[in-house]
Amino acid sequence: MKEYKSDKIRNVGIFAHGGAGKTSLAEALLYTTGAVTRLGKVDDGTATTDFEPEEVKRKVTISTGLAPCEWHDHKINFLDTPGYADFVAEVKGTLRAVDAALIVLCAASGVEVGTENVWKYAEEDGVPRFAFINKMDRENADFYSTIDQMKEKFGNNIFPIQIPIGAQDSFKGIVDLVKMKAYTVANAQGTQYTEGEISADLKDKAEEARLAMIEAAAEADDDLLTKYLEGEELSDEEIRTGLIKGAAQGKFCPVMCGAAAKNIGPQQLLDALITYAPSPENAVAKGHSPATKDPVERKAGDPFAALVFKTTADPFVGRLSYIRVFSGQLKPDSTLYNASREKSERIGNIFTMRGKTQDTLTVANTGDIVVVAKMAETKTGDTICDKDKPVVFDPIAYPKPMFTMAVEAKNKGDEDKIGNALARMADEDPTFTLEKNLETHQLLASGISDMHIDVIAERMKRKFGVDVKLSDPRIPYRETIRSSVKVEYKHKKQSGGHGQYGHVWLQLDPLPTGTGFEFTESIFGGAVPRQYFPAVEKGVREAMDKGIIAGYPVTDMKVNLTDGSYHDVDSSEMAFKIAASGAIKKGALQAKPTLLEPVYSVEVTVPESYMGDIIGDFNSRRGRILGMEPIGGGLGVVRAQAPLAEVFRYSIDLRSMTQGRGKFDMAFDHYEEVPQRIAEGIIAAYKKDKEDDE
Repeated sequence: MKEYKSDKIRNVGIFAHGGAGKTSLAEALLYTTGAVTRLGKVDDGTATTDFEPEEVKRKVTISTGLAPCEWHDHKINFLDTPGYADFVAEVKGTLRAVDAALIVLCAASGVEVGTENVWKYAEEDGVPRFAFINKMDRENADFYSTIDQMKEKFGNNIFPIQIPIGAQDSFKGIVDLVKMKAYTVANAQGTQYTEGEISADLKDKAEEARLAMIEAAAEADDDLLTKYLEGEELSDEEIRTGLIKGAAQGKFCPVMCGAAAKNIGPQQLLDALITYAPSPENAVAKGHSPATKDPVERKAGDPFAALVFKTTADPFVGRLSYIRVFSGQLKPDSTLYNASREKSERIGNIFTMRGKTQDTLTVANTGDIVVVAKMAETKTGDTICDKDKPVVFDPIAYPKPMFTMAVEAKNKGDEDKIGNALARMADEDPTFTLEKNLETHQLLASGISDMHIDVIAERMKRKFGVDVKLSDPRIPYRETIRSSVKVEYKHKKQSGGHGQYGHVWLQLDPLPTGTGFEFTESIFGGAVPRQYFPAVEKGVREAMDKGIIAGYPVTDMKVNLTDGSYHDVDSSEMAFKIAASGAIKKGALQAKPTLLEPVYSVEVTVPESYMGDIIGDFNSRRGRILGMEPIGGGLGVVRAQAPLAEVFRYSIDLRSMTQGRGKFDMAFDHYEEVPQRIAEGIIAAYKKDKEDDE
């Protein structure tokens, strides 16, 4: 692919609710521009940007696919993103790399949950929005109803710059409201159109829609607004000027339409994007100086600076880093400076990707999106730049992973490989994290949802040959006592030669929840020599770690060594450790032992209409409602506390309850006693497992 200057580059992310035809549109755009020679299909597994085996199998986009194409002496870097919230990291990363968000809607389904989410993300990141109403050939397709839904959800600053000719079976073309011309498809491939006058039955709708478009364009520019208010007619060029300015500022969202599966509309969409989508030569990236932390901006003409917005891991080609150049130039065989990690990186070739096909580049100018292989130190979200003029760009805001599964190797011998494979997956996906739980001794993988974790497990098997078993994580219960007891234990053993002798009296007392463990001694007269005190404490701690009734660590207990005896020859540290351990096992059973469970604070943000359902659901989970309040925009927050055992799969349940419109955050708060009925079940399960092991 030839070199393109910044003013001839457009970076457009394609976003949608799953099933709106986003990937089919990307395929139609590639086909229309000649980047591919046949129109691939998602259902057939032949779409250019859905090439990963997991995507072909599930028929959904999982990873953002880069799809550059050339149109009228412009290079357009399309990025086809996942439509399901399970893979939101790809969406968030892409929004930092593009200059415009093309939001695809289904003409029959209208505004869906995913549409609302990506609109909000783009708005939060200040990315200009364009909309494409797809599937105009589908049964029940209604362009104008979809526009009305968009206005209801997102405000009145939404208007078409194209309207459809026909709908459903009769859909056959596009009316361009700037040129006021009708473009009717002239061949089955959708590659040829006939330009003509607007038919009489569409004339009134076209005039009405054009007037709304002109008003919006005029309001985007003071000079145009003055001219419009004085009753002068705006020229087509002036309308374009207003549309370009208003769209770049995010003042409104121009809407286009078509049917990707029949390749109707991509030509007009491409023309509109190179005309109205912002050029990267005007983009400004915000960051800070790594030395002073002062705010820094980078734009065209400044020293080289770029952001890594996506990373893929591959056992054969190594790490692939997707880079958006915000200023300066990137050339092959360069030494780059990673300002985020204060390390230098040597790179070889730079290239672009079209699906899985590489195309080598000789240079990447400001605004371009390229791929670099085998960057050893650099990860997603890092800034690479000129070492003499360093900058660190603001980090990409990813949602916190809230769904956790325990991971273990299925096959013996894979235990050593599993850690490396999981770490490589975590490098690739910032919403996938790993943790070794020291209490339950499980390796825990956290992500956005069960589907997210399942896909990562499939990739690990395919890429690294590591097959894993996923299971619900063990709840890190703890044990404690509810009453005081004084207990004696004597360890005495004679087996020829030196024997073993340790004798202790321990006082066990409960402590307030959250206090932990306290060991003291009140020995009088040297009944137990001081050198054995550490051994006694060690024996106590070891017994507490193994648990009393269900194998969970004991906490919130004070142990006081009050008395005992020793033997001049047979006593030893080991003997006193064993005696102390035996005393705990014996005494704790007499001190009304009980189970404690972790309780989490949960904050749920949902549309106000769901707040009643959320409150009722928490009540069914042994939860406590701490408060609720509206926060504007039709949203409300419910704050609650609930046991971890009741909410560790909450991300799945919340999505089901709110049709994907809710989000939540939760964090550990405290431990409290498990209700007796539930505790009895946990203890019985522990005893059964212990018997099975024996």
